[in-house]
Amino acid sequence: MLGYSALVLVFGAFVRASYSGDGCGAYWPTCGGGSLIPLVDTAPRAIEFTHRVSSFTLLVLTTLGYFWSRKLFEPRDPVRKATGFAVLSTVVSSLIGALLVLFRWVTDDKSAGRAVTMPLHLVNNYFLIGALSCAAYWSATTYRPARHGSPGAKPIDSALKWLFGSFLVLGATGAFSALGKTAFEHELSFAKGFAERLWLHIGPDAHPFLRGGIVHPLIATSVGILVFWMCSLVSHAHPTDEVKRWSRTVVGLYLLQMALGVLNLVVSAPIPLQLLHLSLAIVNWLSLVMLALATRKEGARETEFEQDSAPAPTQVPVAGGVANEAPRAKPSWKDYVALTKPRVVSLLLFTTIAAMFVAQHGAPPFWMILAVSIGGYAAAGAANAFNMVIERDLDESMARTSHRPTVRHAMTNLQALTFAWTLAVGSFALLWVTTNLLAAVMALCGLLCYVFVYTLWLKRRTWQNIVIGGAAGAFPPLVGYAAVSGTLSPLAWYLFAVIFLWTPVHFWALALLIKDDYAKAGVPMLPVVKGDRVTVNQIGLYTVLTALVSVMPFFQGQAGPTYLVGSVLLNLGLIVQTARLWQHSERPQARALFKYSMVYLALFFIIVAVDQARWM
Repeated sequence: MLGYSALVLVFGAFVRASYSGDGCGAYWPTCGGGSLIPLVDTAPRAIEFTHRVSSFTLLVLTTLGYFWSRKLFEPRDPVRKATGFAVLSTVVSSLIGALLVLFRWVTDDKSAGRAVTMPLHLVNNYFLIGALSCAAYWSATTYRPARHGSPGAKPIDSALKWLFGSFLVLGATGAFSALGKTAFEHELSFAKGFAERLWLHIGPDAHPFLRGGIVHPLIATSVGILVFWMCSLVSHAHPTDEVKRWSRTVVGLYLLQMALGVLNLVVSAPIPLQLLHLSLAIVNWLSLVMLALATRKEGARETEFEQDSAPAPTQVPVAGGVANEAPRAKPSWKDYVALTKPRVVSLLLFTTIAAMFVAQHGAPPFWMILAVSIGGYAAAGAANAFNMVIERDLDESMARTSHRPTVRHAMTNLQALTFAWTLAVGSFALLWVTTNLLAAVMALCGLLCYVFVYTLWLKRRTWQNIVIGGAAGAFPPLVGYAAVSGTLSPLAWYLFAVIFLWTPVHFWALALLIKDDYAKAGVPMLPVVKGDRVTVNQIGLYTVLTALVSVMPFFQGQAGPTYLVGSVLLNLGLIVQTARLWQHSERPQARALFKYSMVYLALFFIIVAVDQARWM
């Protein structure tokens, strides 16, 4: 029954993608206004009628399954509840299908009613798959879940709830994205290449269906953070073979699903790939359900055999080991502010606001500055909060970071992650609503680059971590520029490039000052693995590259003489500070370069803003 229900779901997607939803006209439950068994004279009618028959068959099967469970299992047995819920989900799915047909929310319809019902349809079908999975699992074993898990299992239950919620949101946005593909197939078919299709989704005249569709891959990438982290947490908390197997399955299927999603974006999602993508999503959801069942099984066993022993503090994995999860006290507002690293964010926020003045060629509206400031701070703060949770083991080893709230156990990992996700979602929503989707996407890209590329991928593996991962700090000017103009001009990308090349100069100067901390923590920063002289040489290289790129806007006609004079003077100062460090690679020279690099960036963006206001 479980396999059959999955086939019915995938076939329903084929009905949508093949434009067969109106095969029976606006009639339900009859087809074409005639009898229940119509004359099948067209392909759309054959497809739509076959789907109705298969859906009705599923309702019959789930109903029979429910009565079968009432005969074989006790009144309070969970198999009864699961099969009963499956019947309810099947009925709801049928009613939603009826609404789609009766209101003609099919084929290329672009109504708000269809935009609401299609995601609900998929979410309800997820519930159906989940209920049938639970029924199959419990009916095949003598295991029954405990009414209450062990005390230590509560954080794990919360983690799984986050996973389930994120999968539901991801599925809903996937349905919305597929809806945009179906409703605008004609327009998308005339697009020449991926770039033009992307512009149809994010351009100023993009339809809300297409704008919303771009959210799905972004959310999929964000949910990937949660999947990796939470599956690791669950595996460490319940290190049984079954839990580990299902954790690996969830992560593996998710990676495969993301790869297929990227392929769909590149080739404009042909029907076979759409159906394969949905099939993988269903299997991934089923594997998550099985992971939860296996975890609850372990929790029930702990309750049975360890109920008389005092629970130990919950252990939560971090990137370099396992850390105690129990907080010493209730987190204060100061702890949450500290999670965002306000001193670091302040410079990023300054470049964001300055880029807004650049795009406006003057002062943008105050309300826009306020909205972008809040949204930009929230995005950067979320990235920093994720970073603190992931790197808690490193922070414990370094004197510079030993005061952070995650290290002091002022809050649990779950509290910090909840705060980070709230900031991330709130930032994206605020920037999209108050400015435009492009600005929201740029802020999210910066967050993902910092968490995925820098923190999770590069920082512990290579001394090039700050060169590549440092691109995360170059996104704020793109956010500010896009918020005002709705586009990204060559000048905006020059601003991105300047910060990208400036970052190694700034960060390696700091790394020279705290290289002992990095060595103690085992982080392969350049001064640790290559020595001071190689670090200074690399700083010199990136100083020259920064100076060369920073003057390019003038020669490309993107900036005026005020910019050229100011940029040259600032870069002369940067070159002088670097030359002093090259002559004497000691702490005073490294500290002087580090401090000047911050002044350099702030003044550089002021000069750009002033030049654009006067020259353009």
